[in-house]
Amino acid sequence: MLLRRCGTDALLVEVDSLTEVAAVRAALQHLDGVEELVPAARTVLVKGALPQVREVLATVDLSHAPETRSREVTIPVTYDGPDLDLVAETADITPDEVVRLHSAATYEVAFCGFAPGFGYLTGLPEVLQQPRLDSPRTKVPAGSVGIAGEFTAAYPRATPGGWRLIGRTEITLFDPKAETPALLQPGDSVRFVVA
Repeated sequence: MLLRRCGTDALLVEVDSLTEVAAVRAALQHLDGVEELVPAARTVLVKGALPQVREVLATVDLSHAPETRSREVTIPVTYDGPDLDLVAETADITPDEVVRLHSAATYEVAFCGFAPGFGYLTGLPEVLQQPRLDSPRTKVPAGSVGIAGEFTAAYPRATPGGWRLIGRTEITLFDPKAETPALLQPGDSVRFVVA
């Protein structure tokens, strides 16, 4: 673990894996004085309570994240994405099997980024883990559900993107006027269900 000071009241914690990110987030999320935690793929930015943060991090077990009660979010999906057949062919299974595997898994929001409300979800079955497209699309429609590498996600708004699209959802993933604009937060448990 490497700690880097960021300004006067923040610290960037650099680790080696998503498991270690989850362990750091879990250890610090209820610490008095911590104003903000921003996990990413291999880092956690912590704002506030730096002496207490350093003390907790000196003893944190990075090998696993403690069990925490997470909020459960269900996202209805129509599995008709333009890359559904490609994903099935690459995995050497049928499109129906792609749908069954994707909708049977329970995912966790590892971190958010790329665009407001875009949650990177872990828990994708290994057979569905595939690379991004060779040539990204210039515009992925809002609500598109895709996979890339070890992650699955739903695009909260129309953006360019290279993920393999397997479906779409009508649920609002980001609403800047809401009290909590992003539907998905790090640590949330997510299920995709067939709409």
